[in-house]
Order: sequence, then C-alpha cells, then structure tokens
Amino acid sequence: MRNDLLFRSLGPLAFVFLAAALPPAHADNGLAAQTVRVETRELEEVYAADAIVESVQQATLAAQINGSVTAYYVDAGDRVKKGQVLARLDTRNSDAQVAAGRAGIAQAEAALAAAKSNYERTKSLVEQKFISQAALDKAESEYKVALATVETARAGSVQANTARDFAEIRAPFDGIVTRRLMEIGEFANPGRAVIAVHDPAALRAVGSLPQFVLPATASVDRATIDIPSLGRTFIATRVTVLPSADPRLLSTQVRADLPSAPVPGLAPGVAAKVLIPIGRASKRVIPEAALVRRGELVAVNVATPQGPPQLRQVRVGPSVRTADGQKFVEILAGLADGEQVLLNPLAK
Repeated sequence: MRNDLLFRSLGPLAFVFLAAALPPAHADNGLAAQTVRVETRELEEVYAADAIVESVQQATLAAQINGSVTAYYVDAGDRVKKGQVLARLDTRNSDAQVAAGRAGIAQAEAALAAAKSNYERTKSLVEQKFISQAALDKAESEYKVALATVETARAGSVQANTARDFAEIRAPFDGIVTRRLMEIGEFANPGRAVIAVHDPAALRAVGSLPQFVLPATASVDRATIDIPSLGRTFIATRVTVLPSADPRLLSTQVRADLPSAPVPGLAPGVAAKVLIPIGRASKRVIPEAALVRRGELVAVNVATPQGPPQLRQVRVGPSVRTADGQKFVEILAGLADGEQVLLNPLAK
C-alpha cells in the first residue's frame, strides 16, 4: 500500500530519479550481459528458520566437590581422548578424608577383633557353666555391632576415595575442548562449570519453527542447511521436529544434522538457516539478483530486440527460497511471462 501511494504520487518522476541514480544501460563497464526469461514456475516453497550450529555430543563438565582449580592440562581447541585428565581441583581436603577413612577402617577392625575374642571366650565360659547366658548374649551383640562398624568404615573410605577421584575432571568422550570456564585459583562449588568439550565429528543446525508452519512440517523428512558465512549449503542427513513447543516463544525446535565429513570453518556457534519445504505454489518469479533497488523503488532492465535494455519499474512480492538454496523474488506487476531481463542490472 505504501509503495502504491508513492508510485502514484511520483508518477514519471520516479523513473527519472531512478535513471539518474544508475549508470546508463548502454555504458561499457566491462560486465557481460546475461538475461533470464520471466516465467511462472511451480516452486517448492520453503521456510528459512534461523539456526545455530551445535555439536550433537557436547558436555559442560562441572565440579563435584569443593575446591580451587589448581591446574589445567588442556586449552580451547585441544583434542582430547575419553578418560583424559583435563583439569584438577585442590585435593588437600579430599586427601584428609581419605586418610581419615583408612584410619577409621583400622580402628573398626581392631574393635572387631576384640569383640570377636570376647564373644568366643564368653561362649566357652557359658558352655562350662561359669557365667550366665545373658553375658553371652551381650558379647554376641557387641560382636555384631563391631561387624557393622567395620562395614560402615569401609563404605566411608570408598566415599572418600570417590570424592578424591572427583578432584580430577576427565573427558567423557573423544572430542575438542570448547572453552575453559574458570581460571586457575578460582573456587569451584559442586555444580559449577569448569570446562566444556564437544565432538566435532557430529554437528547439527538447531532452529525454531513458528506455530503457523507446523502443520506443513508434520511429516518433514528433508531439509537444506545454508551456512551464509561459508557460502555453502548442505543436505541434512536427518531432520527432527521436536514434539513439544516452547510456551514463551510459541515456537518448536527443529534439528537438522550436518554431514559427518569435516568442513573447514564450520564449528559450534556458527549462524545457519534451515530450509524446510512447506508446500508448492505457482508464481511468476525472477532471480533476486536481477532487481535494481534504490530506496523504495524497485526496477529491472528489460532486454529489447533492438536497442539498449529498458529500465522498468516492477512491484515485487516476498522472496522465494527454493530447497536447493536458490533465491527468487515474486513479480506482482510490471513484467509478463516470456520477457527477458538482465540478470546483472549493471551489465552493458
């Protein structure tokens, strides 16, 4: 509506202004003139979901005990193997607990040996009728308590040793260190992230689908992943639309797996677009590169049988992006099927 009012108000002056702002259509600027035919096509419409590349397998490793970070053995970008020690926390407290556990076991075993000797001696005296049955019952009870005390001490020692092992943060799988989340000397509480790792062999693009396109993507099984920073597109090996929606954003997450072959420059955090088919439609389109835009004025160079190309104003609709990544724009008025337009607006 805004464009219509502007066009009617400017009238022929719009073309004068536009022609003045552009180099002459017949100017020799060294560019080859290429034309494309205007035609109505049945295109597969896609929805381009903004997405971020992430690793399928990633982990943020947190501290499980209290202690300061005393050492890092890897840095961001380093490759690691499963089980490799990545960082270490202060072990003085856990070492003391391990020592206390060992001492507790020794004390409990000594008490058990004494209780066992007392029980056997009391049992012999009862058989000889020197003491009462009550004394034997008491000695047996003390012996059983000593047995339980030994088991408790051993369990406490295992717990202390496990806590001691938690001072070493190890890689849960083969991968690459994403980043270090703490500095040496910082105090780590249980649950506080220390280091992050990811597997670069399996990446995916994760985006959001608004609810109005969900009916069209109910049975989606293919998608194209566009990486603008690399200027490349990839066919998704697997597409998953999660069966639940985010009530805050009113959207549903979509995941498109990238091929496993490594691609230089492709890493978690890179911006991407997931192109998902949502239907087919017949539209009169031309490549988006054929448009000449000056502010709110849009025009194309129409090839003529004789003479230079003719600059013509057009009214365009929304951009159309096909599943293979090609960019077209719908022509609502100004062109007819069969006409030829210059693909390079500045060509001679």
